[in-house]
Amino acid sequence: MVYVTGDTHGDFSRFQKTRIKKLKKGDTLIICGDFGFIWDGSKKEQKILRKLDKSKFNICFIDGTHENFELLEQYKISEWNGGKVRRIGGNLYHLMRGQIFTIEGMKFFTMGGGESPDFDIRFENNNWSRSEIPNRTELLEGCENLEKAGCEVDVIITHEPPMKIKGFLKLPENESVRITGLNTYFEELGNSCTFKRWFFGSMHIDKPVSGAHIAVFQQVYDASTGKPFE
Repeated sequence: MVYVTGDTHGDFSRFQKTRIKKLKKGDTLIICGDFGFIWDGSKKEQKILRKLDKSKFNICFIDGTHENFELLEQYKISEWNGGKVRRIGGNLYHLMRGQIFTIEGMKFFTMGGGESPDFDIRFENNNWSRSEIPNRTELLEGCENLEKAGCEVDVIITHEPPMKIKGFLKLPENESVRITGLNTYFEELGNSCTFKRWFFGSMHIDKPVSGAHIAVFQQVYDASTGKPFE
């Protein structure tokens, strides 16, 4: 089975929750960005990564905005289930941008990255990386891979949501919506391809937004049904 959850931000306790402990050997858990366990390269961090890569199920993550891209990019690129990955070790994988993976007979399109809402502050403090924003090559590769798949996948995994979905989620708060080029790209992508479900993590809420779009954070969802896994 394949399951999806939201940003973990380096919080190991998330993997000690009952619902994740229920996952079985051969299952796959996909994290929608801001993995956070590749951050400072410390001995403590390396110890946690060793625990994660020895998990009985696959742990896969896309990148978000709060990542140490310099450290992440040091891992070699290889192929896994039809798409490019960085294998962190054992059963732990970084699913790269613009890829399509076939897992449990389902096709997953992945596109990590985004633009930090605290961009100005992080830039001033030298904590911002241009690598958080997908570049032209990655976006074009995503389009090309979708075309090869007949513009049809089962599940889309991103950190950021499409433009209209992001606007809808922000409306109740009566605050301005920061729409980026990536949100627009996702809007166009959603209009041009067929998919059953779209999971995204940047909004930090658990909320089915439409029949297909699901904002995910602490909850764990069954990717095949879109329903919470308990």
